[in-house]
Amino acid sequence: MSEQHNRADLGKDPQRVSGMFDQVAQNYDRTNTVLSLGNDKLWRIATTRAVAPRPGQRILDLAAGTGASSVALARSGAEVVAADFSPGMIAEGARRHGDVPGLSFVEADATALPFGDAEFDTVTISFGLRNVNDPRAALAEMRRVTKPGGRLVICEFSHPQHPLFAGVYRFYNDRVLPIVAKGVSSNAEAYDYLNESIKDWPDQRTLSTWLREAGWTDVAYRDLTFGIVALHRARAPQA
Repeated sequence: MSEQHNRADLGKDPQRVSGMFDQVAQNYDRTNTVLSLGNDKLWRIATTRAVAPRPGQRILDLAAGTGASSVALARSGAEVVAADFSPGMIAEGARRHGDVPGLSFVEADATALPFGDAEFDTVTISFGLRNVNDPRAALAEMRRVTKPGGRLVICEFSHPQHPLFAGVYRFYNDRVLPIVAKGVSSNAEAYDYLNESIKDWPDQRTLSTWLREAGWTDVAYRDLTFGIVALHRARAPQA
């Protein structure tokens, strides 16, 4: 018998999304590198630079998956909490990186974080916000756990602004990505959902508006790879 694959949909039921990520955890990082043509590593470097981790800081890395981004942050000497709502991802991350100093793994729902108010100097989330069933509630929760004056860094798929490049990007996602995903992923259907979620996700300006509505200040963004990805930054208001 073939293994039953979990496939989330745009309703983003937490159990279905979590189950889907459980099933792709083992090969998740390798698959992402292949599907992004290696750009995922560049996006991770840009995000780490934007977070600018320092010794003594306490940083929350949400939707951390297997902790690839968290490890880079922990190397600075900061105390990093890698949180994800997929127990399979957390287990894989702890197996790979459990001995990294200053790094801990926690299972957590972004819309109801198991942390106190103003616990973190910086909160960051990469390619996870669009998988949350209520992203605006998650943005408010992130602000709650961030210290006054603390920072938020979001790296997320977005929408290329140049029409020609946008057309090429759509062709890759619609025609090329599904074929490649079937060859390299243990659950190609999961990447059908991820493709749908990218199309459904709002553009850069809309996410900036959501950030302001959640109470964040100094909201700004910059495009990476022609707007395939956008790096959003904001601050928690001073007390």
